[in-house]
Amino acid sequence: MDFTPLTEALASKSYEKIADICDNLLLQAAAEGAAYQDQWPYVIHLLGHFYVDDINSARFLWKSIPSEIKESQLELAAAWKIGQKLWTRDYGGVHEAIRGFDWSQEVQVLVAAFSELYTKRMFQLLLSAYSTISIQDAALFLGMNEDDATNYVLQKGWDLDPASRMLTVKKQTTVTQQKLDASKLQRLTEYVFHLEH
Repeated sequence: MDFTPLTEALASKSYEKIADICDNLLLQAAAEGAAYQDQWPYVIHLLGHFYVDDINSARFLWKSIPSEIKESQLELAAAWKIGQKLWTRDYGGVHEAIRGFDWSQEVQVLVAAFSELYTKRMFQLLLSAYSTISIQDAALFLGMNEDDATNYVLQKGWDLDPASRMLTVKKQTTVTQQKLDASKLQRLTEYVFHLEH
């Protein structure tokens, strides 16, 4: 089986492509009737789905893996533990599952990239869901100790009340510019005119 596209994606750190590449290679192997289960990079495939936040596809992949492979590959079980925590939305548990295994060299870089991405996702979640949050809860969501979490959010412009140990969320303003040229306005006018008549 030729894993060149997967190797190239990993080498170029195009982690968002890994799930699609693995899915396509898996379909190709199945179509050819090739025996692939013993050499398939299931851990990378699962992590690829986690990276693009496709937990459903990861679950279906997990269900399709032969049980003898699940039982014999400890790293695969550790990767699935991350998936279980993602599925149950155990935000702190995801970070614990990531740190709770000594990942192999080839997987370690992808796990680190996912961990960093997941921390950013959790920060965006906190940003959209909270106006104030305790340092302890922020640290749990971000997978950091309290000092690191406090420094992380303070760098993002949040405020800290040391007396209550609460963080005040500062929404980041995003400036979006709409470019409306005359041709777009003309097409919109014609469309509305057409609908009215």
